[in-house]
Amino acid sequence: MPGCCCSPFESAANQQFNQTKVAQELARYREKGPGPTTRMLADGIAQSGALSGTVLDVGSGVGGLTFALLDRGATSAVAVDASTAYVEAARDEAVHRGQANAIRFVRADFVDVAPQLTSASIVTLDRVVCCYPSCQPLLDAALAHAERCLALSYPRDVWFVRLGMALENGQRRLARNHFRTFVHPMAKIEETIRRAGFRLSNRRETWMWSAEIYLRQ
Repeated sequence: MPGCCCSPFESAANQQFNQTKVAQELARYREKGPGPTTRMLADGIAQSGALSGTVLDVGSGVGGLTFALLDRGATSAVAVDASTAYVEAARDEAVHRGQANAIRFVRADFVDVAPQLTSASIVTLDRVVCCYPSCQPLLDAALAHAERCLALSYPRDVWFVRLGMALENGQRRLARNHFRTFVHPMAKIEETIRRAGFRLSNRRETWMWSAEIYLRQ
């Protein structure tokens, strides 16, 4: 666990995404490649015509989306994650892939460090919105940094997804794990993004996730 200097969000992220869990995820990524939402976002960004320039990957995890966008033509990336284990694993994977020089890794809560980060052509939030009890500060910070494209995936606001999240949070509570996930109203997310001057380019869904690409108008 990190020291007392960490915020409650960072401490919870380190508890949930610890070295054991992250090592398993990295092994799965190396064997099978990126997960469904990561693939949908990478494909959607490419199809939108926005895949060029710099990337700011918020909640970058083991780096799957960062690596995919660099492979497809992005020039450089900043990868931000609150989990120490995730940042260490992604940095090791970047070295393994020969992409370390193209990526700057930041271990922090993005909302806290956003004022210190520069804008990027593309800002991504793959399965990150659900980690925040209020999505407004996260979306506001991400939108302020997105020069051309905002790509995000988040849980669909439907009853069976809300039920599943509630059960998972109940299990964490019993295990004294302080990390929680949240389902936010799609209408609120869309309104926030459109109000910032973005239009929806494409949306793809699974039974649980919505993956959306927005372009600045």
